[in-house]
Amino acid sequence: MHIMDGQRVTKPQDTRRRHTDAFKQALVDRSLVPGASVAAIAQDAGINANLLFNWRRLHLQSLALPVADAARGPVLLPVTVVEPAPASPTPPASPPAPAARVSAGSIEISIRGTVVRIRGSVDEASLRTVLRALAGTA
Repeated sequence: MHIMDGQRVTKPQDTRRRHTDAFKQALVDRSLVPGASVAAIAQDAGINANLLFNWRRLHLQSLALPVADAARGPVLLPVTVVEPAPASPTPPASPPAPAARVSAGSIEISIRGTVVRIRGSVDEASLRTVLRALAGTA
């Protein structure tokens, strides 16, 4: 009860529903079954699906805590000391030579009023095919 300016204000009663731990655990267990619908389970129980998702999250976090605490402890790994291998008498191989660069030039051929411009590298067989095609059209 709170009195303010001569008026009496009453505190509304807490309308929050309280659920037992056994009820929560039973619903969480049902929802963790593969293929179970959390929304359908919540609807059958008369609760909001978000509330059941929250209970599931808290349950899964409580299961993960002991595993996480155990994982944070020190871990000893086996170590083996090996003598270094003696240096080899042969010198290391030299790096491979860079590939030959192809010239980026151009060729311009004028045949019977037709101009053919070739830029970059073109193999001989392709060039012959183009020239034969031009000779056949004239």
